[in-house]
Amino acid sequence: MIDTHAHLKMSAEGDWARVAQLLQRAQQVGVRHVVSIGAGGDADELLAALESARQFAGVSAICGIHPHDAQRLMGEGGDALWQAVEQACADPVCVGVGETGLDFHYDLSPREAQSAVFVRHIDLARRLGKPLCIHTRSAEPETLEILKNERAGEVRGVIHCFSGTAAFGLACVRELDFYLSIPGIVTFKNPGEIADAVRLAPADRLLVETDSPYLAPIPHRGKKNEPAFVRLTLAKVAELRGWTVEQADAITTENAERLFGARLQQQLVG
Repeated sequence: MIDTHAHLKMSAEGDWARVAQLLQRAQQVGVRHVVSIGAGGDADELLAALESARQFAGVSAICGIHPHDAQRLMGEGGDALWQAVEQACADPVCVGVGETGLDFHYDLSPREAQSAVFVRHIDLARRLGKPLCIHTRSAEPETLEILKNERAGEVRGVIHCFSGTAAFGLACVRELDFYLSIPGIVTFKNPGEIADAVRLAPADRLLVETDSPYLAPIPHRGKKNEPAFVRLTLAKVAELRGWTVEQADAITTENAERLFGARLQQQLVG
């Protein structure tokens, strides 16, 4: 199993010893690799993700500026922060650019700033030859429009924590050749249209993630999520597709390695 999206240091409340414990628990249930996300609003978040990938075998990083924090790139200190993003994304342990995108649900940064920063991330991913990690909430038409206008299909990427409409997810797959990363929401009693998207998407475009410490799957809903729980999401994906868990594991693992590269073949060490 590969957890393609986990906020490791946040999950461990900033304690590297706890990160090691999280990874050990994940390794014990068959998780072989975890992608650590550094996408806050300052360089420390970027560096923490890179450090987790350097400290622990079987961990990679994805770095960028979350749409919530897009405004930080537009004012004083923005140029230095973007330089830090570029340096982090160019690091060999970083396998993707993001999470970036649009969040019109909370609107914590102005929409114009979110859109501008989104485009900058797409350009950076193109220059580095690394895939995009997309966050989108309450902004499906706008997200799809930017991805199409910027020819993001040439870059490739993943809609992380996919929880939108099946039509949007399938458009990203069919029109952009993107992947859908399925979170623990799919195990909820009312998961929205995620189950439909899982059933209808091509098998070679499905990934699984925790987005830990958020969105813990059933039966842990309401508690802190962690990479070990990705097995529960994987089991639900297997059920929806009519696969065995072993088949779902092999398919989603191969998909993650295809998207993010050979580094994801590295395995966690307990």
